[in-house]
This record gives sequence, structure tokens and C-alpha cells, in this order.
Amino acid sequence: MLRWIFALLLIPFLDAVLLAVVVSQTTVIGWVGMVLLVVLTGLVGMLLVRAEGRRTLRKMQRTLAAGKPPTNELLDGGLLIAAGAFLLTPGLVTDIIGFALVVPLTRIPIRAGLKRYVIVPYADKKAGGFVSGNVWTVGFPDSTTQNATGDASGTYDLGADAYSVDDDGQTTYTVDLGEERTTDRSSDEDDPSAR
Repeated sequence: MLRWIFALLLIPFLDAVLLAVVVSQTTVIGWVGMVLLVVLTGLVGMLLVRAEGRRTLRKMQRTLAAGKPPTNELLDGGLLIAAGAFLLTPGLVTDIIGFALVVPLTRIPIRAGLKRYVIVPYADKKAGGFVSGNVWTVGFPDSTTQNATGDASGTYDLGADAYSVDDDGQTTYTVDLGEERTTDRSSDEDDPSAR
């Protein structure tokens, strides 16, 4: 968390350094020109955010009318809010970040990365694996039993044809546990001599 705060505080510092370098190294753009450029990028960015916001709201309404959850549209709305904040902050670095969040060509990969690396892992951690489907349905997740190949994987995988049930008057179960081990077991309930 501390590194994210540091990264957000680093952005205005980079803006100030970049503005000072651009103004001191170029004679065409002075301080007045730089201020006008920052104001112009902010105004153009706000018009883009407004247009993309309306487009995202229309997409959200169509998705809801189709009966689907508007997950991508909600993420786009959050990214557009962040883009508006970056574009209102004076500076060239914040304007570049803001324009990257406004333009759909760059916003869609940012949204996909945000879903993959931030949202799904967080929701998966909170829901115990139900978001990504990584839940234990059989066995115990912390056990160290061996599977058919002899690897300690946590669960025992019998495979597709590793067992058979013969019912010829007496119940017999045959389980193939690999090449070297085979177990034939008759039911104790059917065999009176086992008692």
C-alpha cells in the first residue's frame, strides 16, 4: 500500500520536472504557452471524458436490458472517473495518463489487466476460490496422499478406467493403484467368515 502512495506522490513531482525541462530547453514555448497547453489538454480531455461517459452509460443500459451484469461498463466508468481526475490535475504526465484512460484503444487493455491482476485475485481471495473456479470439490486441499503416478499432489486421481465393480453374487471391488499395487477387496458384510 505504501508503494502505491509513493507512486501517486511521484506523479506530481514528475510533472513539475517535465514542465521545467520543457520550458527551459525550448524557446518556442514559454511559461505562458506551457500554461495554455496544460489548460487546453485539460479541456479537450474533459470533452473526451464526457463523450466516453455517455457512451459507457448507453452500453450499460443495453447490457442491463439484455439481462447481463455490466462488469466491463462499470470498470470503464471507474477508469473514466480516474481519467477525469488525472486530466484536471495540471501537468503533462497526468494528461498522458488521463488520455490513456479515456481513449478506448488503450482503456480496454488497461481494463483487462485490471480485471486479471487486481479484481479477480482480490475477489478470489475473499470468496475462497469461487470467482475463478479454483475450489476443492473432492478430497482435502492440505493432504499429502499419492496419486496413481506416485506423485504427492494432495488428492488421489484414479483416472478414467482405474476401477471396476463386479457383481456376480458377491460384491467385489477392484482398484488399480498403479503398476505395482492392485487391491481386491470383498465386502465384509457379504463374507460371514470375516466376522
